[in-house]
Amino acid sequence: MTDLKSRILPTVQKPARYVGGEWGQVRKNKEDVAVRVAFCFPDTYEIGMSNVGMRILYGVMNQIPDVWCERVFAPWGDMEQAMRDNGLPLWALESQDPVRDFDMVAFTIGYEMSYSNILNMLRLSGIPLHSGDRQGLQNMVFAGGVCAFNPEPLADFVDFFSLGEGEDITVEILDVYKRAKRENWDKPRFLKEVSKVPGVYVPSFYAHTYAENGVLTAVTPLEGAPEVVTKRIVENLDTAYFPTEMIVPSTEIVHDRANLEVFRGCIRGCRFCQAGFSCRPVRKKSPEVLYDQAVKLMESTGFNEITLSSLSTSDYRGLKELTDKMLPYCEANHISLSVPSLRADNFSRELMEKLQAVRKSGLTFAPEAGTQRLRDVINKNLTEEEILTTCAQAFAGGWNSVKLYFMLGLPTETDEDVLGIAELVYKVIQAWKANAVNKKRGLRVHVATAYFVPKPHTPFQWERQITPQEYLRRCKLLKEHFYSKSIEYDYHSPDLSRLEAVFARGDRRLGPVIEEAVKMGARLDGWDEYFRYDIWQDAFAKCGVDPDFYTVRGYGEDELLPWDMIDVGVTRKFLLRERKRAYGDTVTPDCRHGCAGCGANCLLEEVACDA
Repeated sequence: MTDLKSRILPTVQKPARYVGGEWGQVRKNKEDVAVRVAFCFPDTYEIGMSNVGMRILYGVMNQIPDVWCERVFAPWGDMEQAMRDNGLPLWALESQDPVRDFDMVAFTIGYEMSYSNILNMLRLSGIPLHSGDRQGLQNMVFAGGVCAFNPEPLADFVDFFSLGEGEDITVEILDVYKRAKRENWDKPRFLKEVSKVPGVYVPSFYAHTYAENGVLTAVTPLEGAPEVVTKRIVENLDTAYFPTEMIVPSTEIVHDRANLEVFRGCIRGCRFCQAGFSCRPVRKKSPEVLYDQAVKLMESTGFNEITLSSLSTSDYRGLKELTDKMLPYCEANHISLSVPSLRADNFSRELMEKLQAVRKSGLTFAPEAGTQRLRDVINKNLTEEEILTTCAQAFAGGWNSVKLYFMLGLPTETDEDVLGIAELVYKVIQAWKANAVNKKRGLRVHVATAYFVPKPHTPFQWERQITPQEYLRRCKLLKEHFYSKSIEYDYHSPDLSRLEAVFARGDRRLGPVIEEAVKMGARLDGWDEYFRYDIWQDAFAKCGVDPDFYTVRGYGEDELLPWDMIDVGVTRKFLLRERKRAYGDTVTPDCRHGCAGCGANCLLEEVACDA
């Protein structure tokens, strides 16, 4: 580390974010590697180091002998200012080398409001923002993650996108790059060859045409590019790479514990949930493999807490068998075992009492809607009776706090549905009064509402988003009907959620808006300390882009969508059918009760599919 960096670090918050040197990091001799990858997470160290996907791909790349993958995180504001004041470019943690010295610059994108961080990190690195301005193979920028399922807002800046799960496709991409570097290809040839890798989308190989009213009318493939690019998946998770020797952070992170991924995909089909549809089909690990990975993880890292993670962990069929195996080991080694992502319809008080023998935390459930009709609309497959029965069981078991998450602005929602939230919360309070074993401690019900964001590749991808003003009116209406002192209520900022909807559903005309906002100071938009809505409003106005075009306008069912050239496995026909069922208040049973024909099983080589 340079003397200049050493002098700066004592002047900023959490200097450990920037120094590297953690237990478990990978260091290689630069002279022995053919490709160096700067793996960038567009948020701070404590957020990025909590990301399981980043840990997996870091291990996948560093398993390749002639590849060295290093981590890069977005600096906090004080460090960024110090870097600019002293002419320091953004650097990677392992070698402390500038990002601009790397062959490839990879971003993993899980949240639309990190787009400004991507451009800001490139600027701090001294790398040209626009793909067309980067010549040769040096600083090849590519990106993946759930936001890549609509890559268009970032089309001007990213050379290519890796769609879906990265364990296999990343290795194939690196093989193409190594060959390109060895044979001295130019950039156009590399992009043409890498576009042949299944799951790779090259934005510059597609021309977009718009009508006078701004609606997208055509996406034309160029350079022999495929009309549709299909995401990649890993079929067998038991044999897939999983890092049992992880980096141990040298400073506190958001999820400061070991994470064990139990399965991928989701059986539920909640119609608002992008991850639930884009991560299909469901694939699970066996309890035996999970137990072995858990033990190796704990012994290699020294963590005293491990979490079983997935989109809905309590849906894992081997959960009891797995926890029965893990609990004796955890108790003997003073390790806390936690199971988040619980559902009220399969809550096990017996399991939770075992898990929380050491530390009893609050319960968290997400009914999402206050009335049964609206829960049926969104296909939550959860009844009021199940919610109240679960809460009663928990209160009888000694719990005295519960968090309940809802959304406002869901399709077909009325004021009656909004007030249904207050009624449901009141019934939860009554359940506590009737079942609590220790009433002296009192009850705390934390209620949170989010502003519904229609997401691509879901049955609600065509929906309108209600205006921020209407969202706030519904929040006020709900708050006025919370009479108990036991209730704590908070709601998400409509400004942030409105922008999230714009970028989730946007097209490549948003590129100039993002660039302009970053020039004016937009960065770290997911943090209240830095988010400035006025900057984004000015950027939209300066670029002549109306954000309402992507939000309150909605999309027609026959309209070409910006992400239609991306195939996540779930068919458009199925999504339209689900939308129709939503407007008929009709539920679709989960996958265990029979295949609904979404099409995702077509991605499995061993499964016949006629969806």
